[in-house]
Amino acid sequence: MPNIVLFSGSSHQDLSQRVADRLGLELGKVVTKKFSNQETSVEIGESVRGEDVYIIQSGCGEINDNLMELLIMINACKIASASRVTAVIPCFPYARQDKKDKSRAPISAKLVANMLSVAGADHIITMDLHASQIQGFFDIPVDNLYAEPAVLQWIRENIAEWRNCIIVSPDAGGAKRVTSIADRLNVEFALIHKERKKANEVDRMVLVGDVKDRVAILVDDMADTCGTICHAADKLLSAGATKVYAILTHGIFSGPAISRINNAAFEAVVVTNTIPQEDKMRHCSKIQVIDISMILAEAIRRTHNGESVSYLFSHVPL
Repeated sequence: MPNIVLFSGSSHQDLSQRVADRLGLELGKVVTKKFSNQETSVEIGESVRGEDVYIIQSGCGEINDNLMELLIMINACKIASASRVTAVIPCFPYARQDKKDKSRAPISAKLVANMLSVAGADHIITMDLHASQIQGFFDIPVDNLYAEPAVLQWIRENIAEWRNCIIVSPDAGGAKRVTSIADRLNVEFALIHKERKKANEVDRMVLVGDVKDRVAILVDDMADTCGTICHAADKLLSAGATKVYAILTHGIFSGPAISRINNAAFEAVVVTNTIPQEDKMRHCSKIQVIDISMILAEAIRRTHNGESVSYLFSHVPL
């Protein structure tokens, strides 16, 4: 592929390498380091003049450092005369702060969108945004890819009794995602209505739908402290579900998440590798990973060649 350069930020080297291998490219030379006062320094080690540049950086780990590093890398490429700079952000940072849900709340997702645009990004590729409307925070094109085709493939291959399953959303916000998967598998869906008193803590839950004697599959776009899905798993088992699986696009797993999953009654907690999971898998045998590098790689290839990306919304590239 001529005129394309792929750079990796320091947030998720493994995913970047997988994408590069899939595309048959070498990752571009870039040195990211910190000065002793913790300022981020980026040195692009090769010419990008007139090139189509893709920078892969996920919103995980040290989120603010990684975001700043991405902005600096975009800007460095832009002022080095790159013809187009695309930020590939598998897990979009601050995506949950996307509306004023109470007085004086910031809309940080919009701020991040502005920062990316001002840094010089011409195009954004991301995956399973917390709310699709975040695309409207940008004035540049945003491709919001879906993990859904890979999730469907995993369910069919790994859950023997998937025809007798029920897809469950742990909150009303994810109902659309869940109905879509249930339709594709031709099974029923249920949802859990939750009330939060304060962030990261769930107050009470109400199950809507019949899960008795079925395999319940909880589906959500992200799990952070895992309070919601562990609560939901208990609720489903007490309502008569035979087994409970959880499938999540972004497994953030911060704070008490790992111990909660270990103590909960899940058969498996399945996440994609938009966020590095090697460390978490060592501490929790229930975590399994779906590789989505081929979806990102195919999106990059199609974008570079000026092809349509919509095929990826319903198919996993071979």
